[in-house]
Amino acid sequence: MKPVGNQHTPARPEQVDSATPFPEFLETFKASLRNVFRRREDLDQLSVNRGLPPYVLRDVMACSPFSTFIPSEYGGRGGGLQEGVALVEAAAYESLPLALIFGINWALFIQPVTKYGQASARQAVLTDFVQHRKMGGLMITEPDYGSDALHMQTAWTQQGDGCHLRGTKHWAGLTGWADYWLLTARHASETKGLARDIDFFICDANAPGQQVVVEEKFHNLGLYMIPYGRNRIDVVVPETHRLLPQSTGIKMMLDLLHRSRMQFPAMAMGFLTRILDEATSHCRERLVGGKSLLSYDQVQARLAKIQSAFTICSAMCVNSCERAGVENNLATHGLEANAIKTCITDLMQEASQSLLQLVGAKGYRLDHFAGRAVVDCRPFQIFEGSNDILYAQISEALLKQVKVAREKNLSRYLSRFELTQRASGQLRKWLDFELDSSLSQRKLVELGQVVSRIVAMELVLKLGDKGFNKALIDASLVNLQQEITAMLTNCTFDNRTELIESDQSHPSWRNFCD
Repeated sequence: MKPVGNQHTPARPEQVDSATPFPEFLETFKASLRNVFRRREDLDQLSVNRGLPPYVLRDVMACSPFSTFIPSEYGGRGGGLQEGVALVEAAAYESLPLALIFGINWALFIQPVTKYGQASARQAVLTDFVQHRKMGGLMITEPDYGSDALHMQTAWTQQGDGCHLRGTKHWAGLTGWADYWLLTARHASETKGLARDIDFFICDANAPGQQVVVEEKFHNLGLYMIPYGRNRIDVVVPETHRLLPQSTGIKMMLDLLHRSRMQFPAMAMGFLTRILDEATSHCRERLVGGKSLLSYDQVQARLAKIQSAFTICSAMCVNSCERAGVENNLATHGLEANAIKTCITDLMQEASQSLLQLVGAKGYRLDHFAGRAVVDCRPFQIFEGSNDILYAQISEALLKQVKVAREKNLSRYLSRFELTQRASGQLRKWLDFELDSSLSQRKLVELGQVVSRIVAMELVLKLGDKGFNKALIDASLVNLQQEITAMLTNCTFDNRTELIESDQSHPSWRNFCD
């Protein structure tokens, strides 16, 4: 299925430079994407074949889009959040994997290098991005230490004027593609072993002694455009390429990851807009029982939820632009960042599932947008922190704050909490209960889901204050209130079931037939 919307695209967009006003720059970028994905190449075929043809990436990068993420002193367009979010949104409308490529480069490489890189390395690397359209990524995850990143085994030791890093990393997006990598490692000493803190290093994969060896390419389920794999690290990087934390390396990592999670709505914005456009267009054109799908009540319910997700994401984008700049240290903003990441990625999956349900059988094809959207957005609920873990962390952070405030009543506490003040007032009768400080892990997850939606509701109310379409705001608030009350029912229901172990084979129903 071709993207809906304006199909009239110039064959070759005009070139722009860093002096071009951003609105013109953005339109040129959008035109280049339409040219690549709608005229020169069949997007459906691009999405079922792994990787990208070289000319596709060349045309996408022709206007140097990454310059949007880079400060002007290095030849970029300034690195402003609002422009960065708009650029990633435009990429996501045409291709979610492409938007993830942009997000990886932006949040997981360019921003941390801009904030924490030493002056000489920052100048060389960021200028190289602008002048030669390079790409960068981040390697944290290890085969035996996925979510348990603090116990990573990649180690570094001093070697003359350089730092020698050795270890294994996997599931790094852009494996084998990136020109630069941020590598994470713990300092190793003969007497103390591996240090508790974590260090970050800029690795130039094209420089002598810094080649990252790809030992295996993974056959990932979705996101076919992006290569993933297992990488062997045995490199020596200059001391000048070590990032300098403001306090500790762990806090630097939290600042980096929280900022990235708060920028997830940039990728979600274009994706959800596309899903809303595709779903609405299909339901208008599809006739069932002699009438348009659009006339059925259940169809309207699904479309309204997709539209609500669009509104929530819009609110999150505004919030990210206001709060997630590199000038702010987000190390202590875990509850907010986790609430945004978990909620928006759940909404992405729910919206894609609704589109697939509305489209029906033909959507269940690898080369159809609906089915592809389901598998492409699914890993967003896993990478950069599994949603189950992040939901539990939201609740743990909340319970700590509640304990400090000496206020057990959830409604009263949330009414004074910055991220939930107004939304909690609309939910008072459902939130009027005391929190148990010894919740089971499953209840921590369920409470975290509730809190994330209340945070989203707060952001939607603030967006309404700014003059966003009132009908969209009101409809989204209704959908959020319904979802929150349903989640609260789950949260307060006492379910302690566990796996029932058996030494014998599973019992067969056939033994109980008359």
